[in-house]
Amino acid sequence: MKNIVIIAHDVKKPEIVQFLNDRKEWIFGVNLIATGRTAEYVESQGIKVHHLSPGKSGGYGEITEMIKRKEVDIVVFLRDPLIKQGHHEDIQKLLEACNMYNIPLATNYASAELMILGQIKKEDYERRKSMDD
Repeated sequence: MKNIVIIAHDVKKPEIVQFLNDRKEWIFGVNLIATGRTAEYVESQGIKVHHLSPGKSGGYGEITEMIKRKEVDIVVFLRDPLIKQGHHEDIQKLLEACNMYNIPLATNYASAELMILGQIKKEDYERRKSMDD
């Protein structure tokens, strides 16, 4: 697990920061990648992150292209289900790319937690298996 994309709608930004702070040991050494305003917010809370364009200015498209190039391992997108934004089509393309390219996608705290734990367990298993071979 090298690259985790994190995106959070405005009301979910404090939640993504809490999630990352509570799991620092899980994501040690992982590159966090975020769209503009999420990146700014997360960084303002002392968490290092790679900035992309704001979502509505092409950030969702940038992530979709990264997914297609297999540069993303996990996407955590804490969405506010009550929001319908003008760039909703870009969000839909990002979600579809996750499905098409088999990239794990979490849209809430609980699924993000399970997904990252599962990836850690999978990598540990693969490491042990390669040592046995």
